[in-house]
Amino acid sequence: MSAKATSQATWEQDVLQADGPVLVDFWAEWCGPCRMVAPVLDEIQADNPDKITILKLNVDENPELAMKYQITSIPAMKVFHGGEVKTTIIGAKPKFALEKDLADFIG
Repeated sequence: MSAKATSQATWEQDVLQADGPVLVDFWAEWCGPCRMVAPVLDEIQADNPDKITILKLNVDENPELAMKYQITSIPAMKVFHGGEVKTTIIGAKPKFALEKDLADFIG
């Protein structure tokens, strides 16, 4: 399983109007650490399908959203709930560290 992509066109529905928490992985094709963290995020999604939704946003294809959410380095992950950013995680981390950062959402 791999995280579903979101974009400028589907952002409102996918992220801002989502029922539960949504982690958005801001990434780019050329980013090595982004490719390293992707399978970890897939595992977290598979382990917590009813608790959190994980989506990917390619910053090269969606520069407006990257600017709006002040993405200055990638990988960057932001958890949205109720249309607002609840937490930000910067950089590739091992699964246990990401799960710790997401404990409020996946408990």
